[in-house]
Amino acid sequence: MFVITTITIATFAAATYWIMNRHKPLKHLLSDFRYMLDMQGAGAGGLIDDWINIRRNKIELPDASRKIAVITGGARGIGTEVVRGLLKANVTVIMGIRKPDAAKKMMETMENGKNLHAFSLDLQSQKSVKEFANCVTKEFPEINYLINNAGIMYGDYKLTEDGIESQFAVNHLNHFYLTHLLLPALKKAGRVEEPSRVVNVSSCGHYPGKIFFDDINMKEHYNTIAAYAQSKLAQIMTARYLNKLLDSQDANVKFYSVHPGIVDTDLFENTTFNKLPWLKKIFFKTPEKGATPILFACFNKNIVERGGLYISNCIEGISNRYSKNIDHQKKLFDISCELTGIDPDKFGKN
Repeated sequence: MFVITTITIATFAAATYWIMNRHKPLKHLLSDFRYMLDMQGAGAGGLIDDWINIRRNKIELPDASRKIAVITGGARGIGTEVVRGLLKANVTVIMGIRKPDAAKKMMETMENGKNLHAFSLDLQSQKSVKEFANCVTKEFPEINYLINNAGIMYGDYKLTEDGIESQFAVNHLNHFYLTHLLLPALKKAGRVEEPSRVVNVSSCGHYPGKIFFDDINMKEHYNTIAAYAQSKLAQIMTARYLNKLLDSQDANVKFYSVHPGIVDTDLFENTTFNKLPWLKKIFFKTPEKGATPILFACFNKNIVERGGLYISNCIEGISNRYSKNIDHQKKLFDISCELTGIDPDKFGKN
């Protein structure tokens, strides 16, 4: 009975999708439908992972006085709870957000809010990224944690002012650029026994993804789900590649990527879940629970020797094979350097 029901639902979904998109070429139609199904599968797997490993998803905050953290975003959703956790751990926190005034209430109401700073950052602009990095390093020459948290999901096709597809730019490329600009400060703060850490907030939504090296902006055919998967996959691949690169330089900086879980935030505003808020309340994690594995990646001492790790619910997560391919990682590094004007041999040495 279950098999019959599943086949019936899948057939109905396929027929509905075809009717709504029959104007598209068949190859694009089939590709789009596959991405839709694969992403639904990745999401279902993420929910199951959250349910099974809920007891593992916990962190005991240390006293991290005199430590400095930089986080992109943070004025809402998971980011706000990450900021709250960092402040509770006595970390000095620098937020990069589009409207720094939005942090004033957080400064006034959060524990240790006096340790919170906010500078302007627009991740759709490489110029803004550079200005933000300059502001941060001028006041904080040593940085212990960089949390590349801000992100967007789905939406229509759009190029940034630098000519980059927006999801790839915001979720991956400009975080890559920011990491390059802040690496000297991260290296300066790192110690053998306590390396600095870079945490890329990725997603189980990377799983259906691949990198469109021949059409990184997806000009030939744009699929918003594929673009999101590409950007989140890039974050995992970058964490793995840069960890190896910094290890080869004997630098005391470790990189991690994190799937925070399926979390009830406004990131889902461009999905059907936004029309079913009760469903999110029942099945999705709270932002606080979503922040937990990110804080784990910042503080847990047992993962110091496991740089490059992909984390979900405070344990190693399941990532796709594409992300583990060293040749793909190197190729992504090279194209990311090219798109941001970085000499690959001088990455992080500005």
